[in-house]
Amino acid sequence: MSGHSKWANIKHKKGKMDAVRGKITTKIAREITVAVRMGGSDPTGNMKLKLALTKAKANNIPKENIQRAIQKGLGALEGSNYEEMLYEGYGPGGSAVMIEVMTDNRNRTAADVRHIFSKNGGNLGETGCVGWMFKKKSVFVVEKENFANEEELMMLALEAGADDFQVEEDSFEITGEPEVFDEIEKMLEENNIESSVAEISMVPDTTVKLEGTDATKMLKLIEALEDHDDVQEVYANYDIDEDLMD
Repeated sequence: MSGHSKWANIKHKKGKMDAVRGKITTKIAREITVAVRMGGSDPTGNMKLKLALTKAKANNIPKENIQRAIQKGLGALEGSNYEEMLYEGYGPGGSAVMIEVMTDNRNRTAADVRHIFSKNGGNLGETGCVGWMFKKKSVFVVEKENFANEEELMMLALEAGADDFQVEEDSFEITGEPEVFDEIEKMLEENNIESSVAEISMVPDTTVKLEGTDATKMLKLIEALEDHDDVQEVYANYDIDEDLMD
């Protein structure tokens, strides 16, 4: 899990920037619609929907937007027929990138993603080329201003099934297998501990240190990918000094 904490912290900061850009509302609504279409409108038996609703709550998505997205998923309202795709590629400095998309036109999206890679010092790869470098994990981030007792939180997290606990400058990061997401979430709720991130994410086993031009190109590549309407999530294994994120 080397470098994992640094990666998640940067990803969290970028998430805040994405929310400011405003596209997050449309993307989360699309995620809810597809989740309902695939598994029904009850989040209890639909983990995909539960995660999308958690993300909607964290980003203060209005209830009417959420309900509209659910109705689209149930077929009550017209909406595009989106399909999920996963793209893999290489960024500057030999870094690995994975992109989750939801699209109603896979040819258009593939061409767009390929163009974004080539324009920003990377290249789109074949399926499976970098996926082996990532593991699917439950990831929770708790800001220290919401809960400051490191030892207590670590013990609670481990008892709930977490397999890693990292301490950052202003936050704690809890990770575990996807299967323990509900247990960790329940533990936080029962102890009135608010989390700023609660998701099942693709976490890199190791990271690649990027500096100078490679670091700048990498950030531009990630931003361009995230800015695309069809891209839902971008995962990468870069390690970049946080002052470059400002």
